[in-house]
Amino acid sequence: MILDPDGLRRLVDAHVAYDAATSEAYDEVLFDVVTRVQDAKSLGKVDIGALLFWKRLRADTPWVMALNRTPDTVVRQATGAMYVAANNEVTDTVSAAGEARSALSVLPGFSSGDALASALILAAAPERMAVFDRRALAALKGLGVKTTASRGQYRRYMQIVEDIRMQLAAQDITWLARDVDKSLFMLGG
Repeated sequence: MILDPDGLRRLVDAHVAYDAATSEAYDEVLFDVVTRVQDAKSLGKVDIGALLFWKRLRADTPWVMALNRTPDTVVRQATGAMYVAANNEVTDTVSAAGEARSALSVLPGFSSGDALASALILAAAPERMAVFDRRALAALKGLGVKTTASRGQYRRYMQIVEDIRMQLAAQDITWLARDVDKSLFMLGG
């Protein structure tokens, strides 16, 4: 059991609070990208820019300039490999998350840090994957779940998300990985 009963209750309450506090319009950008990704089976620089906006990350950084200088065909090749890995139903979710994250590491700005990478992975497999960020880490720490910030962090995070989903399922609560990350986002705020 990854969370004690109080932690589980706090997570469920945070999910309710997230839904109450967040406009349905907030995720329109994400849903637009998801639709394009489902058609193209990859993401281009335009999609990455939209997700950068959705995640509210800074775009005035050297890696963004380097990514802009990268041909979109190269970006789509890497994100296409990520799409295949994230949606590989033969592979368990945690392994698929790790493989998807690794596929992105060849792109400028994606060799480290998982916030934007996880948004791309979510856009590729919205029914399976979750978003990772500093607020999720803060929430996990507050819930007493230990994490480490090193290579493979997104894979380990997805293991925690999957463990929480299984714990909730044992109580007849069916959540997507995205539901867990929304709750963690709210708790870590």
